[in-house]
Amino acid sequence: MTSFLSTNWREAAACRFEDPELFFPLGEDGPSLRQIEQARAVCHRCPVMRACGAWALRHGESDGVWGAMTAGERRSLRLDRLPRRAP
Repeated sequence: MTSFLSTNWREAAACRFEDPELFFPLGEDGPSLRQIEQARAVCHRCPVMRACGAWALRHGESDGVWGAMTAGERRSLRLDRLPRRAP
């Protein structure tokens, strides 16, 4: 049986009351760092932060802040999970 949060986690997300553009900075350095930290502050008070981040990883979301992770951080996590090739 699937739980409510696993299928409808977005309904409980703290970001649903925020400007969506906050979660899509133009970069991951310089002036965008402040925007990323503001987005993460919303994520850290969110009851479904882990579900959000897991969804973004499973679906290969390549832009924005999801589950307090930037696109670059999610990319790194995905690369870490790839099987290593023998030399």
